Amino acid sequence: MVRVPKLTRAEVAQAVRNPLPYIAERWTPTDRVVRRAALSAVVMSVLIVVTGGAVRLTGSGLGCPTWPKCTEDSLTATSEMGLHGAIEFGNRLLTYVLCAAVGWAIIAARSAKPWRRSLTRLGWAQFWVVMGNAVLGGIVVLVGLNPYTVAAHFLLTTTLITVAVVMWQRIGEGDEAPRPLVGKAVSQLTWLLAVAAGLLIAVGTVVTGAGRHAGDSSDVPRIPIDWTMVSQLHADLAWVVVALTVALWFALKAVNAPAGPRRRTRDLFLVLLGQGVIGYVQYFTDTPELLVGLHMFGSCLVWIAVVRVLLALRERPAAEPAVPGPAAQKPEPAAAG
Repeated sequence: MVRVPKLTRAEVAQAVRNPLPYIAERWTPTDRVVRRAALSAVVMSVLIVVTGGAVRLTGSGLGCPTWPKCTEDSLTATSEMGLHGAIEFGNRLLTYVLCAAVGWAIIAARSAKPWRRSLTRLGWAQFWVVMGNAVLGGIVVLVGLNPYTVAAHFLLTTTLITVAVVMWQRIGEGDEAPRPLVGKAVSQLTWLLAVAAGLLIAVGTVVTGAGRHAGDSSDVPRIPIDWTMVSQLHADLAWVVVALTVALWFALKAVNAPAGPRRRTRDLFLVLLGQGVIGYVQYFTDTPELLVGLHMFGSCLVWIAVVRVLLALRERPAAEPAVPGPAAQKPEPAAAG
């Protein structure tokens, strides 16, 4: 049995008033624990995309027809609402698990010694993105799954994934100013790749918004654009991203860049290949639900790989503690004459 320390009334008041410093004074997690906490936020950010896709692909988008309650009279799904209500309410409950993962990352980062304020700020940034996306998710339900709000909901989750990955990667770095590992031209090529990948994901939301998976069995309005045309644009952008990835890999080889950026670029290329195969198969098989869900999962992996390539182009060493120099010798007082 672990003995629970007795707390004074003043200590309880301090813990309630400002719990993070209170926990940090009494707990020092290892770097491994902090990194796992940050990774859990990354995993949950991707999982919330996958379960959100399941809600859409099973036609459960309005399984809970209102928000923040599931119905006008019930906070939770009822048995009369059937499977659709259970799936939609389950996805809402998963938001609390995501909040717990982000909260764990914040607490672990705040309790680490020494305390790195930059990591804590990244954790809080995730928290506020989650809160904003929860509100946006409610708006999506209240406006009857308007495809533009659904697209914004997905893109905001992509922002959450970005911040979570940056925090996860920054744990293994220091807080010194970043030092580039490649030249300016290679860096610009990488940023061009990132912009193209962002456009690819954004156009992908338009493909979904114009497609047949409306998220509900009733008549939900779609984005008024030719689905075949926008799908072709999406495929063209995918080839642009692949071409830029190959060009970046050759450029890194040509300038004899460190192994880290080359490995990350190779990983991105492999993820793009897998995502491309899924995309073409789902296009020619009339977008079956399972492949659409896998494609949404793949889009998260593509973006994570892009962010990791960007982060691999620089290093941020830890600050070295200052070594005090030898103390100056005081001049001996002059001998009295």
